[in-house]
Amino acid sequence: MNAYVLGFREIDKTKLAHVGGKGANLGELSRIEGIRVPEGFCITTKAYKAIVGNNEEIHLLLDQLSLLKGDNREGISGISAKIRKLIEGIAIPKRIDNEITSHLEQLGEHNAYAVRSSATAEDLPTASFAGQQDTYLNIIGKDAILQHISKCWASLFTDRAVTYRIQNGFDHRKVLLSVVIQRMVFPQAAGIMFTADPITSNRKVTSIDASCGLGEALVSGLVNADIYKVRDGRIVDKKISNKKLAIYALKEGGTEEKRIEAGRQNMQTLTDRQILQLEHMGRSIEAYFGRPQDIEWCQADDTFSIVQSRPITTLYPLPDVQNGKSHVYVSFSHQQMMTDAMKPLGISFFQFGFEGTPLFQIGGRLFFDLAPDLASPLGRWIALFALGKIDPLMYNALKGLMKRKAFMKTLSHGKRAFDMGAGYFSWALPIQAIKIYRKNDATIVQKLMSQNKASMRDRQQRMANLSGDELFAFILQAHMQLKDAMYDPRNMGTIYVGTYVATWLNKNMKKWLGEKSAADSLTQSVANNVTSEMGLDLLDVADAVRPYPAVMEYLQHANDETFFADLARLEGGDAVSHSIQAYLEKYGMRCAGEIDITRPRWSEQPSTLAPIILSTIKSVAPGTHNALFEQGLLEAQQKEQDLLNRLEQLPDGKHKANKTKKMISRLRNFIGYREYPKYLMVWHYWIIKQALLKEAIKLVQQGVIREKEDIYFLTFEELREAVRTNQLDYSLITQRKKEYEIYEKLTPPRVMTSEGEVLSGEYDTANIPKDALAGIPVSSGTVEGRARVILNMEDADNLEEDEILVTTYTDPSWTPVFLSIKGLVTEVGGMMTHGAVVAREYGLSAVVGVENATRLIKNGQRIRVNGTEGYVEILQDGSDL
Repeated sequence: MNAYVLGFREIDKTKLAHVGGKGANLGELSRIEGIRVPEGFCITTKAYKAIVGNNEEIHLLLDQLSLLKGDNREGISGISAKIRKLIEGIAIPKRIDNEITSHLEQLGEHNAYAVRSSATAEDLPTASFAGQQDTYLNIIGKDAILQHISKCWASLFTDRAVTYRIQNGFDHRKVLLSVVIQRMVFPQAAGIMFTADPITSNRKVTSIDASCGLGEALVSGLVNADIYKVRDGRIVDKKISNKKLAIYALKEGGTEEKRIEAGRQNMQTLTDRQILQLEHMGRSIEAYFGRPQDIEWCQADDTFSIVQSRPITTLYPLPDVQNGKSHVYVSFSHQQMMTDAMKPLGISFFQFGFEGTPLFQIGGRLFFDLAPDLASPLGRWIALFALGKIDPLMYNALKGLMKRKAFMKTLSHGKRAFDMGAGYFSWALPIQAIKIYRKNDATIVQKLMSQNKASMRDRQQRMANLSGDELFAFILQAHMQLKDAMYDPRNMGTIYVGTYVATWLNKNMKKWLGEKSAADSLTQSVANNVTSEMGLDLLDVADAVRPYPAVMEYLQHANDETFFADLARLEGGDAVSHSIQAYLEKYGMRCAGEIDITRPRWSEQPSTLAPIILSTIKSVAPGTHNALFEQGLLEAQQKEQDLLNRLEQLPDGKHKANKTKKMISRLRNFIGYREYPKYLMVWHYWIIKQALLKEAIKLVQQGVIREKEDIYFLTFEELREAVRTNQLDYSLITQRKKEYEIYEKLTPPRVMTSEGEVLSGEYDTANIPKDALAGIPVSSGTVEGRARVILNMEDADNLEEDEILVTTYTDPSWTPVFLSIKGLVTEVGGMMTHGAVVAREYGLSAVVGVENATRLIKNGQRIRVNGTEGYVEILQDGSDL
C-alpha cells in the first residue's frame, strides 16, 4: 500500500498495520448499518515511517531506550523527551502534506476536527493502549492540524506510553503510529458505553457513563458521570451524579471548562428513551465485532454518533456453551493451587482423570460447571460441603448466588461434578473410612505407599521399551490404573479420617478448653508426609554443599545443560553431585505448577533448587534435619500432654481425655498421608513426560515439529495422531502459542457464571483489626517480620530468617522454601491445601486466601501474620519500596 492517507470508507481490519487499532475500528464502524460515525481519514503509518525511519539521532535514542527497565523513570523521561522534541521538529514532507490537504478540502478545510493517535498495538483484542498516546480536540485550519499531527507522532514516546510498552514486552521500533483526523461533533452529552459490565463482567448488562459536553472530561476524570445499567432492553439501575463541570468546544478552536447551572446539576443526562436507543446501538456494534466493546459516543441534537469502539480486554473468556440454560463455572485451578495458565497437553492430560465430568478449559485454566450440582438439593449440599473445606471465598460466592431465585431456576441440569457413586465420592468410601477409623492401624499407610511405589516402578520399566502408538495405548491404560489407585476407597478413606479427626480436635478443644486450632501443633513431625520430608531432606543437600565455597559460587549461576559436568570439575563437586542426584531420584519429578505435565521438573532444571539451597545455608544451621524433626515431635507431644491434663480437670474429664487421646493417635497416624496421592500423580506424570519427549525428538528429526517442546501445544490425541502419521499442520502450534501468551496475562476468577459475571465471596471482617487483610487461618500463631513478596520460586534466593513469604500460591514444590521463612501469606488456599498442611507441620504461622496480597503488601514492609484468627496487618513501610 502506497497511500499516505486513507478515508474511513477505504479502511477495514485488514489495514490494521497501516492505520492502527483506532483507525481500523473506525473504518469497520463506518460499515455498520444504522451507526453514525463522523467523517474522517487516517494518516497511515507509512507517513510516520517517512518521518522517523531515516533519522539516525532518533535511532540512537531508541537503542538507549531499549536497554531500560520499566522502573527507570528518570531514564525513560529523559530519553523520551529528546525523541518527542526531534519528531515535532521534523517538517512534514510535501508529498504527505498534499495528500492531507486533498482530504481536508473534501471534508471542509475550515471545519473543526479531532486529531487522534492510533498505534498499531492499540485497541487490540489482547492489549489496550487506550490513553497512552495523545488526542487533540476542536483543531481548526490546515496549519494547526499539521502541527497536531506531529504532536500525535511524538506522543508515541510519552513517558506513560514508553513505560507501558516496556512492561508489556512491545518493541518500540515495531509499534508504529497512524493519526486519525475526524470531523468534530459539538455534543450536548457524551460518554462511554461498555457492552459488558466493567465491574461484574456480566456480558448481558450494558453499562453507560454519560456527562454533559465533551466526553474527554469524563475520560480524564474531571467530572462525575451518570451511570445507567441496561439488561435485556430494560433499564435496571441508574446513578444520577451531581455534575458541576463540563468541557465544551469553542467556535474559534480549542476547548473550555464551564460550570453547569445549579438547576441542571442533578438532572439525568440522557432520557430513558435515549438510554435504550444507545444500548441498542451498542449491541449492534458488539454483534458486528463479535466480542464485548468499549464504545465512545456523543449526542448532539438528539442524534448519537460513535467516535470509537475497542474490544474490552479485561474480560475473562467464556466457553461456547449455548443450550439456553445458566451455568456456573468454578475454578478447579484454585482448588489445585495452580492458577497459572496451562499448555494444551497439560490440560488434556489432566482431564483424563475426569472423563464424563463437566470440566472445561477456559482461558488456559480448568473449571467445573457446577450448575447441575447447584440445581440438585443433594448435589448442592455435597458441593458446598466440599468447597467449604477447600476455599471459603468460593463457598461464600456460591452461597450468595443461591439467593438469586430467578437465576437458580434457569440452571442447567446434567452430569454433576460432585456425584456420589463415582470417583472421590464412591459409596464405598464412607464404609472404608469407618473401618480405618475404628481399627486405627498405622501400617495401612505404609502398605498403600509400598503398593503404589511398586506399581510405579513396574510402569516405568515397561514404558521404557515402548514407542509409537503402542506407547500411547499403554499411557492411557496406566492413567486409568493411577486413577483407580487414587480413588481406591482405602486411599481416600485414609485421607478422610485424617481430615475428620483434625476437624474434631479443633472443634472440641475450642468447645471444651477455649483453644483454637489445637490440631496445628499436634500435626508437627508426623510420619509419612512426603512433602514435609522433601523440605527436611533438602537440609541434608545444603549440608553437603556448605563446606565447598567453589560449589556455592557455581550455584549462583548454574547451567542446567552442564550442571553435573560443571560440578565434577570443582572441589567437593562429586560429593555434592551425589547428594543432589539422590535428592532428585526421590523428588526430581516435582516443580512449581506441577499438575501441568509440560512444566519443567527439577530433574530437567536442577538449577531451580540452587537459590533455595543457598538460602538454606544462609538461614539454617548445619545438621538441622534431625533436630527440627525432633523439636517438632517434642512440641507435639508436649501439646498432647497439656491438652489431656487440662481435659482431665473438666467435668467428665477422664472420658474427654481418653477420647481426645485416641483422636490424636488417629491424627498422627493418618494426616501425613494427605500429601502422598499428589506425589504419586506427579511421579506418574514425570515417567510419562520422559516417554513423550522421546517421541517429540523423533518428530523434530523428521521435520514434523521444530523443537521438542512444541508437543506441549498439542492435546494428547493430537500428539498421538502426529506420531502415528508423521504429519502436522504447524500453524496449529503457532496459533496455540499466541493464545497461551494471552492466557498467561489473565487472572482467573474463582467463580463465574455463563453470563460472564465474576462472583467474589467475602470474609466476615467484624472481629479483625481495622485495615487488616482478611484471609483463612490455616496454621496458628502470630508472627511479625519483613514481607518478602515472591511470585516465582526461582526468586526465593537470599531469604532472611526474619522474613515472611507473601506469594500467589504454594504447591508442594515450595516446601523447601518454608524452612527459611518465619511465616506464610498466600492469595489462594484453604485449610487442607498442601501449603497449609506443611505450614502446620513445620510450625509456621500462615494465612491463606488473602485476596490481592502480592499487590497490597509491598516488598520490605513489616507485617504481622495472625494464623489463629486469619488476618494480616501492615505495620510499616519497608526500606526498599
